[in-house]
Amino acid sequence: MATGISTTISPEEVMGVLSQKEVHDLSQASSGKIHETLRQCTLAVLNCGSDIDDSRLVLEQFKDFRFKVEQRNRGIKLRVENAPESAFVDGKIIKGIKENMFAVIRDILYVDNQINNSSLFDLSKSEGITSAVFHILRNAKTLKPDTPPNLTICWGGHSINRIEYDYTKEIGYQLGLRGLNICTGCGPGAMKGPMKGATIGHAKQRIQDGRYLGFTEPGIIAAESPNPIVNNLVTLPDIEKRLEAFVRAGHGFVVFPGGAGTTEEILYLLGILLHPENKDIPFPLIFTGPKESKSYFEQVNQFVGSTLGQKAQNLYEIIIDDPAQVARKIKQGIEKVHQFRTTKDDAYYFNWLLKIDIAFQETFTPSHDAMNTLILSKDIATHLLAANLRKAFSGIVSGNIKDQGIQIIDKHGPFKINADKCIMQPMDQLLQSFVKERRMKVSEDRYKPCYYLEC
Repeated sequence: MATGISTTISPEEVMGVLSQKEVHDLSQASSGKIHETLRQCTLAVLNCGSDIDDSRLVLEQFKDFRFKVEQRNRGIKLRVENAPESAFVDGKIIKGIKENMFAVIRDILYVDNQINNSSLFDLSKSEGITSAVFHILRNAKTLKPDTPPNLTICWGGHSINRIEYDYTKEIGYQLGLRGLNICTGCGPGAMKGPMKGATIGHAKQRIQDGRYLGFTEPGIIAAESPNPIVNNLVTLPDIEKRLEAFVRAGHGFVVFPGGAGTTEEILYLLGILLHPENKDIPFPLIFTGPKESKSYFEQVNQFVGSTLGQKAQNLYEIIIDDPAQVARKIKQGIEKVHQFRTTKDDAYYFNWLLKIDIAFQETFTPSHDAMNTLILSKDIATHLLAANLRKAFSGIVSGNIKDQGIQIIDKHGPFKINADKCIMQPMDQLLQSFVKERRMKVSEDRYKPCYYLEC
């Protein structure tokens, strides 16, 4: 158990000007139903830089961490006790961590007050979910209506090796030189590297307003604490809305090596692009890594081909060990996105035209029954198979690093995943390769699978 710093912190500008009711709601949150969510997410931000990717271990290490929102005449202050010392320099909280901490509080309270308890959003329907995602991003001041498309989404693992990490920085640097901004899952590894590289590229081009967006969600934030380079952090209520935020806000996509979480993201995106209504929408998508990671992408490409077919493989390009070429291709692709949005009179800042089936939007809560009853068969439409495969990998991520998932596995044992043999074999081969290459977890020398496959 760790002990740390106790202090009072004033809010950042991300909280905005608060009404008396909002101040009251914040102070009540210190003891209300969302208190534990706020406590865990606040701790996660303060624990930035940790190499622990097991949320339960983070919570155990700082189980004496406490926070309380205190109401003052001119607003609020946040009282923290036993906070991680790494978040402070000479007793003062690091500014980037402070901004991210209040951004998390802002989003969780907004979702609780304005989304979940509002009749304006029918979260049982596709349009209602998309509208909720839009409003969350708008409230976080993420959407820039006066800016041409320039946002590159970068996905990849948080436990990549040093060679791969350095490569992600070089990609970010090349993107930054071309005036492109970066959005990632906001954590370490492949989520931090592109941002770090882009800061240098932006500095060389004298770009003063570089954007480094991070999208997270409460279930995963403790295992992937936001890195302080992020200057616009958004906490979506669940993984499905987080993924939709990426594809609605982004203009070009780069995927680095990763594990089950990265595969989940790939399957989500490919499933959406496979929908017949999306066939004419330009969507630049590149898989890339250093030459040492060539086999990783061969395995992923083989898995995609074996399960979703060549049509899915045609949706992306694999570029190995050539950061400048990746950046050029993304830049060219985003220019096509710009032309398309202009022609169709669609917003530059939010991809309204993209069709997202409700199967990709409904919240999937991994449980033994939910995992066991997933239909993983080629007898269903390809984009729906992708949706179910995405859910299977989401369950594996939950069992690996999310507190709730870990507790379920501890109590009832590994998830059983049923699949047709033609899907089970490539899925097993891919997952085994992740284990062999230590892409599943960084906090244990010996990985213990939270699943087993059966056909």
